[in-house]
Amino acid sequence: MSRYFTEDHEWIDVDGDIGTVGISEYAQSQLGDIVFVDVPEDGKELTKGDEAAVVESVKAASDVYAPASGTVLEGNPALSDTPELVNEDPEGDGWFFKITLSDPSELEELMDESAYATFVSKL
Repeated sequence: MSRYFTEDHEWIDVDGDIGTVGISEYAQSQLGDIVFVDVPEDGKELTKGDEAAVVESVKAASDVYAPASGTVLEGNPALSDTPELVNEDPEGDGWFFKITLSDPSELEELMDESAYATFVSKL
């Protein structure tokens, strides 16, 4: 499985043509305590860069963008009852949605973990 990051602090784990998307540890730390997550509906078509989900914290609301184009397979059902999963495990159980990639070549424009760590260190 490969993991990529966007400059907007989304991550995508890719296994074949399926991507699992969430927000980075850095993003959740900037948001603070997360109180609500709105994930996309199953079957929704997303284009890279589209607003895909919304995350609300005690500090702010923020959009989560699609790191690649495709069709939503499922939103994370656990987040409706337990949005704090994003704080507890943002790069694991706190994932937002799964997508079937329509153009895997878009991943080439994203950062790998070391490039993302360098990017965040300069913020």
